[in-house]
Amino acid sequence: MTEPDLSYLLSKSDPAAYPPQAPEWPGQERRSAEDRPAGSVASLIAELRHSQAELEAQNKMLRYSQAAAESASERFEALFASVPLALMVIDAHDIVVQANPMAHRSFQPGEGDRPLTALMPFVDPAHAPRVRHAFWLAAESGQAEATEVVLRIGEATQITGDLHIARIEAPQADAEAQYQFLCALVDQGPLLAERRALQQSTWALQQRNEQLYAGEKRLEAVINSALDAIICVDRHRRITVFNPTAAALFQCAAGDALGSPLERFLPKAAEALVFAPLTTQAMLGEMTARTASGRELAVEVSVSFEQHADGETTTVFARDLTARKRAEERRGELELQLRESHKMQAVGTMAGGIAHDFNNILSAILGNVELARADCPPDSPVQESLREIAKAGRRARDLVRQILTFSRNEPPRRTPVRLEAVLHDTERLLRVTLPPTVDLQVRAASTLPTMLADATQVEQAVLNLCTNAIQAMGGRRGHVAVHAQVAHPEARVRERLALPAGRYIAITVRDDGPGMDADTLARVFEPFFTTKPVGQGTGLGLAVVHGVMRAHGGAVDVRSTPGEGSCFTLYFPAADDDVQAPDFMASSPAPLSFEAPGEGPQRHVMYVDDDQALVFLVQRLLRRRGYKVSGFTDPRAALAALAEEPWTYDLLVTDYNMPGFSGLDLLREVQKLHPDLPVALASGYVTQDIEEAAMRAGARALVHKPNDVEELCATVQRLVRGDA
Repeated sequence: MTEPDLSYLLSKSDPAAYPPQAPEWPGQERRSAEDRPAGSVASLIAELRHSQAELEAQNKMLRYSQAAAESASERFEALFASVPLALMVIDAHDIVVQANPMAHRSFQPGEGDRPLTALMPFVDPAHAPRVRHAFWLAAESGQAEATEVVLRIGEATQITGDLHIARIEAPQADAEAQYQFLCALVDQGPLLAERRALQQSTWALQQRNEQLYAGEKRLEAVINSALDAIICVDRHRRITVFNPTAAALFQCAAGDALGSPLERFLPKAAEALVFAPLTTQAMLGEMTARTASGRELAVEVSVSFEQHADGETTTVFARDLTARKRAEERRGELELQLRESHKMQAVGTMAGGIAHDFNNILSAILGNVELARADCPPDSPVQESLREIAKAGRRARDLVRQILTFSRNEPPRRTPVRLEAVLHDTERLLRVTLPPTVDLQVRAASTLPTMLADATQVEQAVLNLCTNAIQAMGGRRGHVAVHAQVAHPEARVRERLALPAGRYIAITVRDDGPGMDADTLARVFEPFFTTKPVGQGTGLGLAVVHGVMRAHGGAVDVRSTPGEGSCFTLYFPAADDDVQAPDFMASSPAPLSFEAPGEGPQRHVMYVDDDQALVFLVQRLLRRRGYKVSGFTDPRAALAALAEEPWTYDLLVTDYNMPGFSGLDLLREVQKLHPDLPVALASGYVTQDIEEAAMRAGARALVHKPNDVEELCATVQRLVRGDA
C-alpha cells in the first residue's frame, strides 16, 4: 500500500492559514512569534499536521503489518509445501484451488494417473456419502473429519486415511465471502497395517490362550478322571495338586490335603525324591501308604520330575493295590481249589482202578450171604449173623460209591430226605462206639425244610465229621455238638465257598478239641492227608465229605483255632416247601426169594467176568432161578463159544473192566455175530462217557457193582423177557 503524499495538499492552501512547523533537527531556525499564522487557519494547519502524524504512524503500522503478512504468507507457503501431509485447498465446487507437493505425489504418483483437480472423483463410492457429510459439517461448524476414507488412485492403488477438513473464508470486494476448505489427508495405511498386525497378533494370542485354557481343562479332566491317585508337590514337598482319586484313596478332601507335606500320606515316598537330579522319572514299586485316619494300605508308586523356570515340580502316581491283592488272594484260593479238584480227581482215578476188584469181592460176599440165608431155616440163629454180614457189606458198598463220587460227573441219586431222621440214625450209630469222656449233643430245628439228597451220603458225611471230632479229643473230656438249622449265607461266605444265593440247611459239627493251625487247615481236605499216627487213619474222611458236598451242589466250611476246637459247617441246598419226604429208614436186606422164570424153554445166560469167584456166584444165583448159565473168565473164550452157537444164548452179561479185552469190545463183536442178542454191561466204575459209549454200541442195561442180588436177578429177568 502506497503512503499518500500530503505536500500537494499543503501547497494549495493559504500559507497564512498555517504556521510554520518547528524544525525537526537541532539548529533549525525557529520562526519568530510574529511570523506564525493566527486564527482559524492556524487551527486547521495544526489539525492537518496532527492528521499527518497519525497517518504516518498508521503507514508505519501498515508497512509493519504488510511485512508481517508477507512473512507469514511466506512461512505458510513454506509450511504448506513442506509439511509431510497431503494438504489441499478446495472450494465449494470441489475444485482443488491449491495442493502441496505431498498431495500431488500421493494422488498422482505417475504421469499417466488422474491429475488432482477435484477430490471426490478419488473417493471410493462406498465412502462418498461420509465425505460429503463431513464437508457439510465443516461448512456449518467450521471443521469436521472423516476417518478411514478409501481413495482410489489407480486400478491397483488406494490410500486409506483420515480426512481432516477446516473451513476458511475467501473475501470478495463486491460480493459475499465464499467458503473454501483446507483438507489434510493423514495416511493411515501403515497404522492400519500395524493395527491389523496387532489385531492378528491379538487374535493369535487369544487363540493360544484359549488353547492353553482348553489344554489346562483337558489336563484337569484327565487328572480328575484318572484311576490312579495323582499328587503334585513343589520343591518344599508341599502338595499342590490332589485329584479326586487321591481324595478317595487317602480319605481326605482336596482342600484339606493342599499344602500338606507328602509324608502325611506317603511316608516312604519322600525318601525316594532324592533321585530327582538323576532322572526324570522313577518307579518306586509297592509301598505302604497312610490315609487321613491313619489306616495303612498297599499302593504302587511312581514319580515324575519336571524342571522349569520357577523351580521343580514332582508328580507322584499312586495306584491302589487293594483290589489286586484281593484278586491275588482269590486267585490263590482258586488255585488251591483247582489243586484240590485235581487231587480229588486223582483219588477218583485211583478209586476207579481199585473199584473193579473191590466191588467183585463185595459182590461175592453179598451174593454168598444171600445164598446162605436162603439155605438156612428162617428161625436159625445163623440168620442174624448173616443179616449183620449183609449190612456191613452194604455199608462197604456205599463207602466205595462215595469214594467214586470224586471221579464221576453225574450227580448222586437224590430223593426228598428229612434231615431229622438222618441225624437220629447217625446219632444211634455214634453212641455205640462213643467214649464215656465225650459228651455228644445232636439237635435240629423243629421246622427244617426237606432237602433233595442221598440219605446214605448225608449220613456218611455227618458220621465222618463226628468221628474226626471224637478222635481229636484223644481220650480227654470234651463236647461234640451237632446242630442243624436253616441258613442264608452272607455274600462274603457265598463268594468264598462258590455258593449261589438261596436257602440252605446248615449242619454244624463243633468240638472243643485241640483245633488246627493254618497249615493243617490249608490241607484238611486233601486225600490221604492225616495228622493221625500211622495205622490209625487213611486221610479219606474229610475228602469224602468234600466230595459229598460238591456232588450235592453244596459246600463245607471250616473254622478252627489252636486250643479252641474246630467247627465244620455243611451247606445243603434246601428243597421247595411243596416237596415232602418220607421218614428215613435204614436199609436192611430182604430175604432172597427164588422164583422160577416161568413156563417155557429154559433161558440161556452167558456171564463174563475176569473174577472167578464172582462168576461162580452168579452161576449159582441164576441157576437157582431156573436159568442155564455159562460162565467165562476170558472174554475171548466167551466170544469163541458164542461164535459156535450164537442162537443158543438169550442174554449176555459182561464185565466192563477186563484186561486186554473190555466189555465194550466184546459188545461190538457180539453185535456182528448176533445183533438181536440183549447185552448188559456191569462195572463198579461207570462214568458218563462210558455209559454213553455203551448205549451207542447197543447195550440194553448197565449194572453197577456191587449190586443187590435181587436187583441183578430182576435186570436179568427183564432183559430175557424182552422188556427193555
